[in-house]
Amino acid sequence: MYVIKVKGVAKIPDYVQLRDEQFTLLAYFRVDRPEKSLEKVGLADKATYIMDIVKDLPFGQILKLDI
Repeated sequence: MYVIKVKGVAKIPDYVQLRDEQFTLLAYFRVDRPEKSLEKVGLADKATYIMDIVKDLPFGQILKLDI
């Protein structure tokens, strides 16, 4: 699984993308509201781990997660 943090512009907030090994979009959510999207894809139990990584991830960088 891959995680990408996307920088928002003006009134558009920052977002996070979670993608699978084929780079298909699994989840797309605001940095400040990950709960619903992570629950939908079955990663609610890993939300703290994912958000800790996202917090320190630079915008635009792709990081591979082993979940």
